[in-house]
Amino acid sequence: MPGRPDVNFKGDRMTRLFASLILGAVMALSGALPVLAATSATVNGVPISDLDVSARIKLMQLEGGGSRKAALDSLVTEQLQLQEAKRIGINVSDGDVDSAYQQVARNVKMSTDKLSQVLAQAGVSQATMRARLKAAIAWQRVAQIAVAARVDVSNLELDQKAQAALSPDMAFDYVVKEVLFITGPAGGAANRTGQANQYRKAFKGCDSAVDLSLSYTDVAVRDLGRRHATQLPDALAKEMAKLTVGQITKPRTTEGGVSMFAICQKDAAEDTTFIKSKLRNEQGQAAMKTEAEKYLAELRKKAIITY
Repeated sequence: MPGRPDVNFKGDRMTRLFASLILGAVMALSGALPVLAATSATVNGVPISDLDVSARIKLMQLEGGGSRKAALDSLVTEQLQLQEAKRIGINVSDGDVDSAYQQVARNVKMSTDKLSQVLAQAGVSQATMRARLKAAIAWQRVAQIAVAARVDVSNLELDQKAQAALSPDMAFDYVVKEVLFITGPAGGAANRTGQANQYRKAFKGCDSAVDLSLSYTDVAVRDLGRRHATQLPDALAKEMAKLTVGQITKPRTTEGGVSMFAICQKDAAEDTTFIKSKLRNEQGQAAMKTEAEKYLAELRKKAIITY
């Protein structure tokens, strides 16, 4: 039929034109949209992207480390921790993370705004830091609920170790007053130490401690009550063990000034309560760390992790 080939020709040309327009639109959109990050690993189906790893590397570099393997391992571990927290019903709120972020800022003596600024200058987003804090909080709560139940510290073992740690210097109970020569307007530490030594030579016992202090400027006398030797620093406990009631220790420079301790009462007392408490805390922390590592290893063994 006349004209038919012409119609087919026009149709083919329109099809090609339409296809080229579609291709052009797709290419334009692909240029306008962000490129999707490649996945470095998945943990039970949850992806960890290359962007996540890069961000973590920058954070670790800010702290003095920063290999890719270490960053990826850290992210995989945190994902396991978050998933376990969710499984046992632990929720970490934004408020919890805010508080942790504020604590980090206080630890490095910055405001939260300044901390965020320092992170940004290093190429680290606040979100990267907050993600790590969230995982840390979640795992801490998992440890309190699930791991602590697996920790058993033997009381008999604690008793034996505490008794072995109780030296002769630690076998006393005291009633103590502190005499503090405050540093400041009255002079520096050297000057105050000289005055404290003068006070010490004139000291006649706890009953006259306050009256004697009135001869000096900026001196505080505080009743500290009863203290067992095991509650005191080792050096102080050893010195006090050699003193008798009515005597006072040598001056020591502290943050608040120059300090001395007067012995108002002294009794023999082999109390291991505080040693046991310290040992229990130390052993408990060590056992918790060991059990937490075992727990995490179990989670890793059961998880489906692909790289």
